[in-house]
Order: sequence, then C-alpha cells, then structure tokens
Amino acid sequence: MLVLFEVAAGYAVFKLNSEKKLKNVDNIWEEFNSAEKAQENLQLVSFKKFKTTAGAVEAASEITEGKLSKTLKKLLKSSVDETEKLAVGDAKLGNLIKEKLSLNCVHDSSINELMRGVRAHIEDLLAEHKEEMNAMNLAVAHSLARYKVKFNPEKIDTMIVQAVSALDDLDKELNNYVMRSREWYGWHFPELGKIVQDHQAYAKVVKTIGMRQNAVNSDLSSILPEELEEKVKEDAEISMGTDISDIDLFHIKGLCDQVIELSSYRTQLFDYLKNRMSVLAPNLTVLLGELVGARLISHAGSLVSLAKAPASTIQILGAEKALFRALKTKKDTPKYGLIYHAQLITQAPPKVKGKMARKLAAKCSLASRIDALTDETAGNEVGIECRAALENVLRSESERGPSKKQTGGYGGNTHRHDKYEFKSDTYQYDASADAVKGGKKHKRFDDDEENATAVKKMKIEEVDEAEEVSEKKKKKKDKKVKKEEPEDSD
Repeated sequence: MLVLFEVAAGYAVFKLNSEKKLKNVDNIWEEFNSAEKAQENLQLVSFKKFKTTAGAVEAASEITEGKLSKTLKKLLKSSVDETEKLAVGDAKLGNLIKEKLSLNCVHDSSINELMRGVRAHIEDLLAEHKEEMNAMNLAVAHSLARYKVKFNPEKIDTMIVQAVSALDDLDKELNNYVMRSREWYGWHFPELGKIVQDHQAYAKVVKTIGMRQNAVNSDLSSILPEELEEKVKEDAEISMGTDISDIDLFHIKGLCDQVIELSSYRTQLFDYLKNRMSVLAPNLTVLLGELVGARLISHAGSLVSLAKAPASTIQILGAEKALFRALKTKKDTPKYGLIYHAQLITQAPPKVKGKMARKLAAKCSLASRIDALTDETAGNEVGIECRAALENVLRSESERGPSKKQTGGYGGNTHRHDKYEFKSDTYQYDASADAVKGGKKHKRFDDDEENATAVKKMKIEEVDEAEEVSEKKKKKKDKKVKKEEPEDSD
C-alpha cells in the first residue's frame, strides 16, 4: 500500500511495508510512536516539491475547489500503479483521484491513525528535504493568508465602515455650510430662504443672481420651476434686505460653491456605498436599505461580528446608553436602536412598532449570517422572501389593529376606561323617594330591650310631673301680678 501525504514543500508518496498493522486501529499509534518505528514501517518512494510559493498556494486552492493540480497528477501517474492501493487523508480528494485517474483510493479510521503517525514524524521521514520544508512552511502560510484576503476585494467590509462614517461627517459639514450661507445671504435677500427650500438649489440661485437687483435679468429656468422663478423676481424688487458690498458677495459665492461641490460628492459617495452594500450584504440591504444596513455593520465593527450577534442585540444596537440607563433605574428598556430608521418600522403604526422591530431584527440576524458565511451565488433571494413576509405581517397588523395585551399595558392587566359620551336624556329629582334613616341600634338580647322600654316609661312620667309643677308656679305668679296692679293705680 502507498500513502499520499501533502506538506508545504510538495507532495510525498510513502510505501507501507506491512498492511497487517492497520487491522487493529487501537495499536496503530504504538507502531508509530517513535521516529525509528516510523522509518521502519514507512519508506519514501518519491517526493515532488513545489517550484515557488505561488505554485503551492495554487495547488492548495485547486484542491479546495475540487480540482487536481498538474503537479499531483504527474506524481501519481509516475509513482502509483492501477493495481496498488493508495491511502489518502481526505475522502473528497480520494473520490477526485478515483474519477480523474481511476486509482484505488482508501480512507477509513485506520488511515486517519496512520496519517497521524506520519504527521508526527514527517521531518524524520523527509530527512533529505527537511530544510526545504521548514523554509516553505512560513512562506506558504503567509501567501495563503494573503490569497484568501485578496480573493474577493469586494467582500472587504472595511470600505463600507469608512464610507458610512465619511457620509455622516459630510452631512454634518454640509448642514453647517448651508446654514451659514442662508444666514449670511439672508441679510441681503431674506425672502429667498422661504421661497427656495432645497439647499443645493438655494446655493445655485445665490450664485446665479448675485445682488438681488440682478434677479430680474437672471435666467433661473434650469434651477427653479416657472412659478418659483417669477416669485423670486417679484420679491427681489420689494425685498426688505440690506445692501452688501462686492467683497461680501464674493465670499458668499465661495461658500455656495463649497455647498454645491459637497452635495455632488455626497451623491457620488452614496452611490458607491449602495454598490458596495449590494455586493457585500445583498440580503441585509433588501431588508434595511443601504444606509441603515451600513450603519449596523459600522456599529458592529464588521459583517462577521454582526452575524455573530443574536437578534435581541441587533434590535437595540445603537441604543446602548438608553439600555444601561433603563437597567440602572429599573425602567422599561428601549425597543429599537439604529433599526428604527428602517422603512418597515417607520411605516408601521405606533402600537405595532415594537413587534415589527422584533420580527425585523430576527430576519436581519438570519440575513447577515447568510451574507457573511455563504458563497456569492446565494444572492438576495432570502432577503426578498423575508421582506415579503414582513410586509404581509405589517399589512395584517395595521388592518386588525393592536391586540388587547398591547392596549392593556404591561401584562394586559390595566383597566381600560370607555370614552365619555354626552347623553341627551335629562332626569328630574324625585323628592318622594327620600327616606329618613332610622337611628335605632340593634340589640342582641330581649331582656335588654324590655329594660330599655321600662327606663323610657319612667323618664316620660318624670317629665310630665315636672311640667305640671312648672305650670302651677306660673299661675301663682300671674295672680300676684294682678293683685299688685290695682294697688298701684290707687
């Protein structure tokens, strides 16, 4: 039996002296646990070395793509007969050799143990080519790493991170320049700022008109529609602005030139970002759009880092401060971060935004993993299917309205008050329905009731006697008063 083994320097073919040692898998390592035993059991038949490191990288890449290199074909044709068995360390490589060269290849658990022994003592088995192998190991490793990085430069997400950061910085600078130009020229022609809302059109109009006295003779048809052009010319004649000098107008026009140049460069940068995103993350772009997807990749650091993140992390990515503040104060955590600016969430009703953010984050997690870990042939089919499913969910939720749990607050246990409605029926107060509340107290025993009635009778009799005595005294006083009156008259 012959053994095919690949090293950084080339391909080696060994001859196994005794196939009986492969019958017992557990004892194979004992036959190769030392360099002396390995040299006794294996004998080098031929060694085909690579001419350059580029040839070694090419041979390794062809094997991964399911192809046989020319170097390996020449070696097998010259060293292996069709009647002999060939032990191979990879089952795919063995099937490939069978198809191309029709050789009898063997690969099983015993061959794995045999390859383990060869790998452990390869330097002793290739004593003549030891120096070449050591020199090629590092060179091939570096070349192979560079080859994998340079294999598809479109898949480098660093360019997207830098592009979206440059776009954000450009927006800030552009807003500052536009604000300054509007405020500066507003002293001379303040009505123009209300008529022309577009920033780039405003800068072009200022550059074309110059002094407001020249607005009547200026042609603005290529910048503004006819209605706005007429209004600008009318307001320029009756403007309340102050006069400015030529040097002031020179600097204002220079600022307007900067606004126009930055605006045109921003459009070019955005087109570049769209093209990069469609190549790097087509499925994520379909779900979120180019700008939001690029911001997610930039915030995560890379597309692979975003693919490793779960859906719950993607949902609140960009709202870390609000999350930790909510956890610290024991309040409600945020429902969305950068993903809030996606079209599917901005179109959703307020009651359904949280649910749509959760569903969209789950689909984005799946799409980012497909974009980062699959081949380029996958395309954006998965993203289109996920977006269609999310649009159906959004349509059904907006037609049906929010559920009871969503309207009922946390857990759905809070009370819901019906809307107050004015009633046209009027009612009058019914005085006959009034009743005086009795002041009797409940008694537990009958004996207490009898005693209470007897006491009440005694009190009533005493009151009657006292009234009779008071009446008698009054009569006596009246008699005395009558007797005294005739004496006074005398």
